[in-house]
Amino acid sequence: MDYYIIIYIVLGILPSSIWLFYYLKEDVHPEPKRMILKIFLWGALITLPVLLIQIGLTNLLDKAGINLILKNLVYWFLIIAFSEEFFKYLVIRLKVIDSPDLDEPLDVMLYMVIAALGFAAVENIFYLFMPIGQMSFDQLISKILIIDIIRFVGATFLHTLCSAAVGYSLAISFCEVKARKISLIAGIVMATALHGFYDLSIITLPEPAKFIVPIVIILTLAFFVFSGFEKLKKMKSICKIN
Repeated sequence: MDYYIIIYIVLGILPSSIWLFYYLKEDVHPEPKRMILKIFLWGALITLPVLLIQIGLTNLLDKAGINLILKNLVYWFLIIAFSEEFFKYLVIRLKVIDSPDLDEPLDVMLYMVIAALGFAAVENIFYLFMPIGQMSFDQLISKILIIDIIRFVGATFLHTLCSAAVGYSLAISFCEVKARKISLIAGIVMATALHGFYDLSIITLPEPAKFIVPIVIILTLAFFVFSGFEKLKKMKSICKIN
């Protein structure tokens, strides 16, 4: 069974690795490999404290005795979506903003995406370690690949898009002194809202809405993010941060 663990880890990281390769191609001036690895690992490391916070808050929510609709809203939008988006942002705020490697607006979005991919990699591994019963090796690999593909086009992509949206708002906020906080808050709120609505729709909506709504959310975010990439590419340098 030891080799199963290696398979889980390798295939859990695979979706993030593919998306990482894709996003890095968007950067005309590649970031230092050590910085990419550092932020990816920090994104991965925050998964554990986020998970512990989510478990603790969920236990409190269960004891609150509120109605099911409000409970679902609090759980998916605040406990899950907001905690994940905020902590991914926190990695960039603490580890990137004062770094000399941050030298162009696009870097902010890219580093947010890299942190998100580290987070998603560990999350994917957690999902693969969930009990799936007695299976042959071929059945196990097939099951893992199906999960990988679903999360590649779904949850992993969602993490990158939400974080990129926050990264775009953060980059723009550097150049909008009077509306700096509003711009950043708007990005986090948008990412949290779409992330929460994505999760909530998959769990609670009936078919075919549970498939249509997430696709619309992904496409909407993708349009916003890739438009943001193009806009930031035209900005020559980071505006004053402090």
